[in-house]
Amino acid sequence: MELEELRPFGVEELDERVIEIKRTAKMMKGGRRFHFRALVVVGDNKGRVGIGMGKATEVPEAIRKALEKARRSMVKVNILGTTIPHPVMAKFASSKVLLRPASPGTGVIAGGPVRAVLEAAGVKDVLSKAFGSTQPINLVKATLAALMQLKDPAEEARKRGKPLEEVLPFWMRRAEDERRQR
Repeated sequence: MELEELRPFGVEELDERVIEIKRTAKMMKGGRRFHFRALVVVGDNKGRVGIGMGKATEVPEAIRKALEKARRSMVKVNILGTTIPHPVMAKFASSKVLLRPASPGTGVIAGGPVRAVLEAAGVKDVLSKAFGSTQPINLVKATLAALMQLKDPAEEARKRGKPLEEVLPFWMRRAEDERRQR
């Protein structure tokens, strides 16, 4: 039987990434009792991404719970081609994340947790910088907050009363100019 036959209709293939697994210990009369916490990010590589955290006494169970929560919390983010439409900065707790659009071919220039969120969302070219705390949970939430702040360029151009070309990043404007000259 093929994998395609087993997957229910309408369920798309998601990019699932485990970002962090932490072990905690609780002291009991008989010794330590361990629990695990998993942080995962899920995305469709087309502009939808979600994060989830699961806790359990076994690692696979914690990951399963986290994936379930991540699928339920998926949100749509605005992506312009392979990058983001404009620079954005977001803060969560004591972590700050700066995301800047990059020209095609640059790749994802980002640290571990930030990279996982951006790649799962489908962003292929972006520059990023993390400030403050580098705790994976805070960085992931700050990155998601930054992605949620992204605006649609067409909508922004309409609000400002300007042509779309003026709102686009410089390399996209250059491509538009070259296309017109031909």
